[in-house]
Amino acid sequence: MLKIEVFQEDVNVNARNMPPRDGKPGRTIYEQTAYAYLGGKFPVQMRLQVNSPAEAYMAGEYEVDNSSFIVNNFGGLELKRFGLTISPIAKPASSGAVTTAK
Repeated sequence: MLKIEVFQEDVNVNARNMPPRDGKPGRTIYEQTAYAYLGGKFPVQMRLQVNSPAEAYMAGEYEVDNSSFIVNNFGGLELKRFGLTISPIAKPASSGAVTTAK
């Protein structure tokens, strides 16, 4: 499982305008800063694309769905450039019970 985390200070969406090119209209790309846990000591900062500012991911931990991975033309594994699917990681529910020693 690949874990991605969005911190509270990164819930804002940044917009990048792509100019028209080769007869295609320009477009706006919306991104959030997120962090991927790749097994090292610290998570690695990454850009997480969203369809619109209204669809920004809330602060929390997410996992990348298996449908978001592809095998590229060179046989290497990579994430899809578009159509990344992530879902929240459920936090374990606490029992709320407090045990005291006698």
